[in-house]
Amino acid sequence: MKLASRLDEIEPFYVMECAKAANALAASPLCDPAQGGRPMIYLNIGEPDFGAAQAVQAAAASCIAQGQTQYTSALGLPALRQALSDWYAQRFGLQIAAERIVITAGASAALQLVCLALFERGDEVLMPDPCYPCNRHFVAAADARAVLLPTGPEQRFQPSCAQVREAWGPHTRGVLLASPSNPTGTSIEPTEMRAIVEAVRAKGGVTIVDEIYLGLSYDPHFETSALRLGEDVISVNSFSKYFGMTGWRLGWVVLPTEMVAPIEKLAQNLFICPSTIAQHAALAAFEPASMIEFERRRADFRARRDYIVPALQALGFKVPVVPDGAFYVWMDCSAFSVDAWDFAFTLMHNAQIALTPGRDFGRQGAERWLRLSFASSMAELQETVARLAQVLPQYRQ
Repeated sequence: MKLASRLDEIEPFYVMECAKAANALAASPLCDPAQGGRPMIYLNIGEPDFGAAQAVQAAAASCIAQGQTQYTSALGLPALRQALSDWYAQRFGLQIAAERIVITAGASAALQLVCLALFERGDEVLMPDPCYPCNRHFVAAADARAVLLPTGPEQRFQPSCAQVREAWGPHTRGVLLASPSNPTGTSIEPTEMRAIVEAVRAKGGVTIVDEIYLGLSYDPHFETSALRLGEDVISVNSFSKYFGMTGWRLGWVVLPTEMVAPIEKLAQNLFICPSTIAQHAALAAFEPASMIEFERRRADFRARRDYIVPALQALGFKVPVVPDGAFYVWMDCSAFSVDAWDFAFTLMHNAQIALTPGRDFGRQGAERWLRLSFASSMAELQETVARLAQVLPQYRQ
């Protein structure tokens, strides 16, 4: 069977490949306490351990009990779009019209819709290296090409306006950024974000910002949305991270007004609508008790960050930039191995700790980097540090 050539541009999702290996190992005697083993600690997947709030779960059950399971508009429930508009006003002081907000089947669907609407064969989209791999692949699925801009700790692993200007070519269509970023947990400096948006705007390009982790920001300096920079900025977001609704597959995108109808047309044909049950349930996420719970969780994530980063540094990992958002630590493991991929599997087998090697996230020095997710409990993070302290000395270069 002949497959479409666009698949050649899409690499395997190595995060999931590592997860499969960890799951297989977890089912072996090595991880069976009854046989003298110890359970696998999963710090490889970016999934909050809290889950959906109680009010959200109750709303989903009520929705099913009342038979509210019919299709919604492809744009999403009007009440949910309005709730998000109100959230932007209350949390960020932004006046975002509900009509500009489109509910999607996860942030992944939002990115796919935006890329299909804006990009075509021959287009180039500037993105940072490192970055979330699926974002590159959404561009490739639209037959366009991601152009990676190498970044380092001196610029917080985020692209600069100067890089964008220098890399802009005759086929460049725009930029796809992430703030806070997966895998680094770092945000773009507000003044630099403004400069990038203005530079892209001057070129007639489009700025798309992945703001999936915006709700999980720990530094007021960075706790601001790129949407403040103008209606032409496109922001993609999700109920998965801050709201803890990973498997519910619900996201949204804020669009320029003129893009709403084209995106609706695409969404009608590709997805019909997002999950009706998830949408009704998500309305309960904006109840006062739910918001108090989400803020408590954000404080817990901050406490986990404040524990794990210095602990990793004390063990010999280099963490050149402390994450200001999300729940990831981007750490240099070159003190212990010349190949992060092999080292991740070594730790999986010898310490029963699952981490994610840097191979997924970029090209520049990927062999040096591991991503650790502190979305797990403090107890698991403490056990991780104890296990690493036992095994790391034998690998020190």
